[in-house]
Parts: sequence; structure tokens; C-alpha cells
Amino acid sequence: MEKLVLTFIGRDSWSRPVYQDARGNLYVDVDPVEYRQPNICTKYRNAFDGEPCDPVKAEIEFVPCRDTW
Repeated sequence: MEKLVLTFIGRDSWSRPVYQDARGNLYVDVDPVEYRQPNICTKYRNAFDGEPCDPVKAEIEFVPCRDTW
């Protein structure tokens, strides 16, 4: 399984943490609760406030760390 490095860039209009990879693709953690596993999805049309789209199955490294509620 490939490793995906995601850098925190802010929170969308639903207060969900948004991350970006090295290629500029945007991702969102749709369930950013500290005691749960990350539930990472792509952002529809790669828009910061876009809806969550496709679930991501990968080993994930968060930079600087995972942002949770």
C-alpha cells in the first residue's frame, strides 16, 4: 500500500480538516474525532469547500499532525 503524505491547510465550511498532497490534490477527514480512525475522502472537483467524494485507502502520514475536533 502506498503512503500518502497530507499537509493540513485549514478547515472547510463544515469545520472539517482539509489536507493537500504533494500534487495539489485536496482531501478531507469526514469524521475527525480523535479516538476514531481517519476517514479520508477526496474533495469533489478538488474544491476546498467541495463535498467529500471518493474514500481513500492508503497509509497516511499527517503533516504536521492530524487535526481533530
